Amino acid sequence: MSYNATVFTVMIASPRDVSPERAIVREVLAEWNVIHSSSRKIVLLPAGWESHSSPEMGDSGQSIIDKQVLDKCNLLVGVFWTRIGTPTTDFASGTVQEIERHIAAGKPTMLYFSSQPARLDSVDKAQYNELLKFKESCQSRGLYENYDNPGEFKEKLNRQLQIKLNDHPMFHLTERLTDADGQSGASSSLKLVELSEEARQILKEASLNEQGIIHHMVDLKQIIANGKNLIEDQSRRSIAKWEAGLKQLQEKELIIARGYKGEVYAITKLGYQVADLLSR
Repeated sequence: MSYNATVFTVMIASPRDVSPERAIVREVLAEWNVIHSSSRKIVLLPAGWESHSSPEMGDSGQSIIDKQVLDKCNLLVGVFWTRIGTPTTDFASGTVQEIERHIAAGKPTMLYFSSQPARLDSVDKAQYNELLKFKESCQSRGLYENYDNPGEFKEKLNRQLQIKLNDHPMFHLTERLTDADGQSGASSSLKLVELSEEARQILKEASLNEQGIIHHMVDLKQIIANGKNLIEDQSRRSIAKWEAGLKQLQEKELIIARGYKGEVYAITKLGYQVADLLSR
């Protein structure tokens, strides 16, 4: 029997020394789909660079993977053992870049670290030291899980994935959002899931104003919502992030242009629905 369901894409992020765990993540997602997808109207789709990227030139390999795969994912499962991975321009490894980018986008991230013994002659000390630094940095930023062997990893992921799907508001949006026709907002629900932190702040502030208006003053390097200039850091990097957030709100039809030069925007009906969810 066919049924409508929302597809959530799950990024599997890891260095190459945890291949068995990567397979286990896919297995756990498949098992969850068999048991729960019909009743929950949710399908979990595993994604990784090896299965969801295609050849492209003009940028670094990791940046292309981020654009083609990571940015389209809703949940990330990260796994480490003895390696951190290959360094990128800005991060200790491509895996770390994926994780940090996903966290910065406000999306749920589940991290696992293996405590399984390894032969000393098989461990790259530089890699392992970088991994320890990253793990230490995670201690003050959230909660991660350790496991002793692949069997325990599968057991923990099975249980904790269910907790995440039960508790995180992302996976209940289809029950709470409706589209313009009053039907289930399966496609609309992902608009909240994929918003950057800057886009969220712009929308939240604008929704607090009676007119729901956003002013983009390009020459003055300002994005004003609810009487506030949200661009406090005037560096080009920061400005680019805020402008990207504004563009994201447009693309997801949460705001609509009201001026001729892209200087004035108003929140749409769907935008107010998402803003209300952000405020809860």
